[in-house]
Amino acid sequence: MREQLKKKLSDKSATIGIIGLGYVGLPLAIRYSEVGYKVIGFDIDPEKAKRINAGNTYINHIDNEVIQRAISHGFEATTDYSRARESDALIMCIPTPLDRHREPDLSFVINTIESLLPCLTKGQVVSLESTTYPGTTDEELKPRIESTGLKVGEDIFLVYSPEREDPGNSEFTTSTIPKICSGTTPACLDIGIALYEHVINQIVPVSSTRAAEMTKLLENIHRAVNIGLVNEMKIVADRMGINIHEVIDAAATKPFGFVPYYPGPGLGGHCIPVDPFYLTWKAREYGINARFVELAGEVNSRMPDWVVNKIVEGLNLNKKSINGSRILIMGIAYKKNVDDMRESPAVEIMHLLQEKGAEIAYSDPYVPEFPRMRRYNFDLASEELNSRMLEKYDCAVIVTDHDAVDYKLISDSGVLIVDTRGVYREPAENIINA
Repeated sequence: MREQLKKKLSDKSATIGIIGLGYVGLPLAIRYSEVGYKVIGFDIDPEKAKRINAGNTYINHIDNEVIQRAISHGFEATTDYSRARESDALIMCIPTPLDRHREPDLSFVINTIESLLPCLTKGQVVSLESTTYPGTTDEELKPRIESTGLKVGEDIFLVYSPEREDPGNSEFTTSTIPKICSGTTPACLDIGIALYEHVINQIVPVSSTRAAEMTKLLENIHRAVNIGLVNEMKIVADRMGINIHEVIDAAATKPFGFVPYYPGPGLGGHCIPVDPFYLTWKAREYGINARFVELAGEVNSRMPDWVVNKIVEGLNLNKKSINGSRILIMGIAYKKNVDDMRESPAVEIMHLLQEKGAEIAYSDPYVPEFPRMRRYNFDLASEELNSRMLEKYDCAVIVTDHDAVDYKLISDSGVLIVDTRGVYREPAENIINA
């Protein structure tokens, strides 16, 4: 069984099923298609599947031509999960958000694996790529798979290999980012390596799925903690009248022992604002309070409030109240040069401003209409940036520093600017660093 599956993966006669065609799953499906595998992409959203099958992208940094090329190689998207039977490999790229109590929400993963159970057969490999707490693969997936009568490691193979996508980063692609790979048994690890070695340049095997799950959390907690540190330093520096960006740039000239991180309006994206809480939640099961991680989370989660307070201060200096002021949010994606809105701090800032009575609008070249979200609903579309439009606003808040924006146009307009990204390094009367 094992050798037969390895052979199919090696000679690329295997069919690869990608579960979830989002910012992780779609690039991975395209990569498998590029190297010659037949790929079936599964998603619960029929509109997304229809759009992909028509050769149209819905992700800004993936071109239509790339999807069309994959389709010409046999790639197709479907909402029919019963077709998982046709796949030799099932790779799950499923969201793992937090619930309203900021605890891990594995419902997407659990619902997906349970929907796949009737389709599992001998000789398949199942791989989970979603970020999660240590023990998820062993405790949640393995028992459910073995409830079908299939023995993991003998009849079917179970792998954990966390995604490392960085949307919008052209320097690193799916194929060039080293891939952590683990299995619930040595045989599963062997199959996992065979699954990925033909599409990823470097495979990094680790001893257990728990080690791989912890590795992914450490990567993102490392960033969250350092961003929390520099955000706190920004608050201290602001009170002291020091430009934190000047300090970071100066410190970055040290050739050893310092890695520059930059402050912002809060954390965004599908990983960094969420993943630390997966570890702190699981750590409590072992009687451990991960205070350092939780403190960084507290600092970062307070940053939207800090930004709003800076807006209030700026308006006060201009003898204006935030209640009734017209405020333009510049950039609502969670980071520059992408259209990804997941966990964007801009949304919380907009919510806080609206609660205080401000009239809000936004301008973002990557997000033409405000998307439907679980927690927020703004009936807004992106405003076209020009000098006449800027005259309507009391304040422009730079939340996401897209390269395509004309920042000189904004500063020359004379509008009050609250800059959360350090776009403007030179002091000016109408610019407040936040």
